[in-house]
Amino acid sequence: MTATKISFLIYLIFLMGIGVYFYLKTANLEDYLIGGREMGSWVTALSAQASDMSGWLLMGLPGAVFLSGLNQAWIAIGLFIGTVLNWKYIAGRLRVYTEKTNSMTLPSYFEVRFGDRTGLLRIISAVIILLFFTIYSASGLVAAGKLFESLFNINYTVAVICGGMAIVLYTFLGGFMAVSWTDFFQGTLMFFAITIVPAIAFFRTGGIEPIIDTAAAGGISLALIPQNLSLLAIISSLAWGLGYFGQPHILARFMGIKSLKKLKKARKIAVVWVAVSLFAAVMVGIISIPMFPEIADSEKVFIEMINTIFNPWLGGILLAAILSAIMSTIDSQLLVASSTLTEDFYNKLIKREASDLEKIWVGRIFVIVIAVIAFILALDPGNTVLELVAYAWAGLGTAFGPAVLFSIFSKRTNWTAILAGMIVGTAVLIFWKETGLSVQLYEIIPGFVSNCLVIMLVNIFDQQSNQSVLDQYQEVDKIYQIEK
Repeated sequence: MTATKISFLIYLIFLMGIGVYFYLKTANLEDYLIGGREMGSWVTALSAQASDMSGWLLMGLPGAVFLSGLNQAWIAIGLFIGTVLNWKYIAGRLRVYTEKTNSMTLPSYFEVRFGDRTGLLRIISAVIILLFFTIYSASGLVAAGKLFESLFNINYTVAVICGGMAIVLYTFLGGFMAVSWTDFFQGTLMFFAITIVPAIAFFRTGGIEPIIDTAAAGGISLALIPQNLSLLAIISSLAWGLGYFGQPHILARFMGIKSLKKLKKARKIAVVWVAVSLFAAVMVGIISIPMFPEIADSEKVFIEMINTIFNPWLGGILLAAILSAIMSTIDSQLLVASSTLTEDFYNKLIKREASDLEKIWVGRIFVIVIAVIAFILALDPGNTVLELVAYAWAGLGTAFGPAVLFSIFSKRTNWTAILAGMIVGTAVLIFWKETGLSVQLYEIIPGFVSNCLVIMLVNIFDQQSNQSVLDQYQEVDKIYQIEK
């Protein structure tokens, strides 16, 4: 176990070094928030997918499959479809539009894109980001707590604090570039771990027969569509894919890439990465059924699989992959949330003439503030990673997904329609979740649909009439057609 801890800690020190390196290279606010729009294909692709999947990929999804069977794979299928559509239809146009509007956050993009001079769209967007990103960050801290608790045999609360401090440090120092480059290394390590571990474990368990026998004995179905699975359950799982269009931490990667030409290569890398990783994560859950029939916490099956079949030195590296999955999402969320507070509150409402250096330090302070709130939410060990992720993912997807889609594909949509849809969609989602209706149908579906319907309804009575906004839409379309 000492060897495991040493290799694990070496990896942590390596990540801290990246934070320090980019701290020294950060010259202005654009560098800190979106890396100066200079990201390459590999870093963009792996950082986007690593920040997307989080501890959910290595803990939440395998745990769900372990408990309920192969029907949970519909979530993975929905996420794969959403990934492909997001890269193909959203990434390029959003990259061009955010550069044209000089936008570094999603709320500021919405304000300029839809011609809102009141500031309401920016403020409401920022509030929603802070609400759901805090919940999202808490899910990562829960995962980090479970990992540190298992590895170092320490109290859960202490484990959450230790894991969180490591993440906050390099995000605080290095900003977007530190987050993206650490996510690149973390995405590579995650891919290695999620493919090699279940492959070896499969042969260690004796192949497919022990899996089938143990699952049957435990009443766990290995059918993708078992008899007791309803159509609503399948639709709910597939609906996870809708969330992609509204995730600020993923969309920020599209804003930061150097050019549209690099996006084509990045898309191919991202699609392969996510397809293989999701399939392998499902296999971890299935293979764990005969390996750990008595495990108390299903979300720890990947941790136990590593501890069982690998020597301590290699085990430490593979366990670091779980921390990588956790870190790669929390760091992105902390950065986007602090960016929102800095750009959309502090700079717009408190001190418009603030210098870049001042805003960078304000952003760093907000990283700590948001992390502390997420710590408090994560201190309940009864929280599950999957449950917290599902709520935050749905909230962001519902609020911003339709707004992003209409911003790219609807020339005449006005800011009043976007604001109304955002408020109604979010309210419907929260109502659906808090009244328990999400047991029957995932809350993102009624929230997303109601948002779109409200936007279309308001568009009938109040279409975009600002000529500069209309002209800008045409200019962006021309640039995109030329550069793609």
